[in-house]
Amino acid sequence: AVAPSPVPAPPPAPSHLFRPISADDEEQQPTEIESLCMNCYRNGMTRLLLTKIPFFREIIVSSFSCEHCGWNNTEIQSAGRIQDQGVRYTLTVRAPEDMNREVVKTDSATTRIPELDFEIPAFSQKGALTTVEGLITRAVSGLEQDQPARRANKDATAERIDEFIVKLKELKQVTSPFTLIIDDPSGNSFVENPHAPQKDDALVITHYSRTRQQEEMLGLQAEAPAEKPEEEDLRNEVLQFNTNCPECNAPAQTNMKLVQIPHFKEVIIMATNCENCGHRTNEVKSGGAVEALGTRITLHITDPSDMTRDLLKSETCSVEIPELEFELGMAVLGGKFTTLEGLLKDIRELVTKNPFTLGDSSSPGQTEKLQEFSQKMDQIIEGNMKAHFIMDDPAGNSYLQNVYAPEDDPEMKVERYKRTFDQNEELGLNDMKTEGYEAGLAPQR
Repeated sequence: AVAPSPVPAPPPAPSHLFRPISADDEEQQPTEIESLCMNCYRNGMTRLLLTKIPFFREIIVSSFSCEHCGWNNTEIQSAGRIQDQGVRYTLTVRAPEDMNREVVKTDSATTRIPELDFEIPAFSQKGALTTVEGLITRAVSGLEQDQPARRANKDATAERIDEFIVKLKELKQVTSPFTLIIDDPSGNSFVENPHAPQKDDALVITHYSRTRQQEEMLGLQAEAPAEKPEEEDLRNEVLQFNTNCPECNAPAQTNMKLVQIPHFKEVIIMATNCENCGHRTNEVKSGGAVEALGTRITLHITDPSDMTRDLLKSETCSVEIPELEFELGMAVLGGKFTTLEGLLKDIRELVTKNPFTLGDSSSPGQTEKLQEFSQKMDQIIEGNMKAHFIMDDPAGNSYLQNVYAPEDDPEMKVERYKRTFDQNEELGLNDMKTEGYEAGLAPQR
């Protein structure tokens, strides 16, 4: 019989490698590695500790000490990757307790104190796990490092640096509030929130997208922006395409232009001119989709200046003038982009030039009513008669200019309403399925 081979032990889970720092955790011991001292070039000892900071992430704390020359150095490194966004911590230090907040400052972080116009540039210091007070102490130590040489050379800057060091040391007493800003494009720096998980009123955390210069500074290969094909600006160009005249079927050209209506949306204006028979047509279509709600616009015509209002009537819009007991159904006159006066004149011509209403076969009573209608319509156009002009568009793609925009128009009322089943049926929306339609087609395939 062959003895079964021993099963190798599974590697330790990452969660056991990075544990919070605790004095009671006897298993959490630093790893010691013999390494070269860069000061005396003898062998010293480097200690590595893998830990994690609550409400932050895992880090590696390293500490080097040399027993021969006494030189030591500590730094931290993030155990994770560079984050998708940079981070900026803005801490308002108001009390001495704020000086004890834990701070993780990576190599790529920039530290600023605006009140003193003081800044520690990125990559000028190694990463550190410290406190706010330790951060200031480290800055003071860095400034004091070359002061003896400056004083010996009677350098003029030595006295100014001494004065600045005094100001930095005064910050530790927190005699007055000051601001500490840590800006890290890598997103791996951290400032402790002692009230976590509650919000800290003294700490503002801002995430931002890195610039190309910051990407290069971090050694990231910035992706070159994809070359986008040049898009034609259709708003400033009239497009032409060949078609046939609807009257004589002769070849003709249709002009099309995209127009942006202020405080509304884009519309498409199309015009056809036949050189053979002289027939002309124009049509307006909405450049957008059917709105979620229908629109009902009511204008009280009180002044002749109302006739100059721009107006967009879509194919799905009906028009009503209660004073004349007149209603224009959907799709009559098609889509139009004109003025209120222009639409009223088109309505008058539609009624007065209809041979079935004013021809020889019309009754005298009907003729009188239509003539009276035409006279009242002329009075409305000339501003001699007040009336209500109502546009009802279930698709929500009609528009009447508000001359007081962006303020409300006292003479115009715009209502949004939910379409009925019959209105959706007329627009063809009941049988239109825009979500989950692929699942219904799968069995048929």
